[in-house]
Amino acid sequence: MKTALPMRREKHKTVLQRHGGSGPHSVMMRRTIAAIVWLLFAASNSLGQQRHSEYQVEAAYLYNFGRFVEWPAKITSVKTGPFTICVLGQDPFGSLLDKTLAGEMIGNQSVTAKRISSPQESTDCQILFISSSEANRVNKIIESLDKSSVLTVSDIPQFSWHRGMIEFVSEDNHIRFEINLTETQRAGLNLSSDLLKVAAAVRGNPQAGD
Repeated sequence: MKTALPMRREKHKTVLQRHGGSGPHSVMMRRTIAAIVWLLFAASNSLGQQRHSEYQVEAAYLYNFGRFVEWPAKITSVKTGPFTICVLGQDPFGSLLDKTLAGEMIGNQSVTAKRISSPQESTDCQILFISSSEANRVNKIIESLDKSSVLTVSDIPQFSWHRGMIEFVSEDNHIRFEINLTETQRAGLNLSSDLLKVAAAVRGNPQAGD
């Protein structure tokens, strides 16, 4: 554990700095550094300590996914309003997600959270977190999103094997994630190669990564 941690920390640093601001004194760079500290130290919390900390980490990941995924031009060209991260089903985050996103920007868009009760309400969502409360109907949810370009994320076990795009997993008592690249490519989403590098597992052909 002690020998592997510095390598993991360096990987996160590479990912988050590559897409930071234009200079070391820019506002974006300061936010990037803050994101590095948040992810590294929050992710060090043991899952056995408290569930609250786990969802803090997942909320931070949801925001950072938006910074390392490129949506199709046909979507971004007509998108107005905020960058929206939606939660479908029973909300496990409470105020944590809202606090994480408060004051943040992705590109030139402010970032906001939205709770929805059906996949049909996800038309203005860029990222959709599917709660574990929806495990029994996850296949139907994914099918209903088949022609959309929403990035689907969940902590439902085997989510990435059910055509989900990003699945949160526990590895050595840390929250990490697996990527189903086949499905992201099918939706026209372009994932940064830096994001792929820090994934616990990537299914599909990684050549389309940025």
